[in-house]
Amino acid sequence: MMTSALLLGMTGISLTFLPAEILHYYHLETANNLILQIPGALYLGFAMLNWTAKGNLIGGIYSRPVSIANFTHFFVGGITLIKLLLINSSSTSLLIAAIIYMTYAILFGYITFFTSARKKMN
Repeated sequence: MMTSALLLGMTGISLTFLPAEILHYYHLETANNLILQIPGALYLGFAMLNWTAKGNLIGGIYSRPVSIANFTHFFVGGITLIKLLLINSSSTSLLIAAIIYMTYAILFGYITFFTSARKKMN
């Protein structure tokens, strides 16, 4: 939870406070800064959720919504990044982002679907 919170927090701060620089880096100067600032706020919100939940047993009944939300975010984001990679396979930043997203998707999927199921069986 802590690494997820830090990753999402750094991404959220970057998107919120450096949108013009990020758009310039990816040669998208014609795009509006709000295209990155609104998702940046979302990332910051997720980071705060994960940071405050880091002490809780994730996968338990009370933190299950946190694990489901994180799984959904990372899985859908990972699938989207893989789809973009199939179109533009030469992008190193897309490859790194896809690997990070799918790693977190697998970890949160395991926590969401397997740890609580095992507890129910015992």
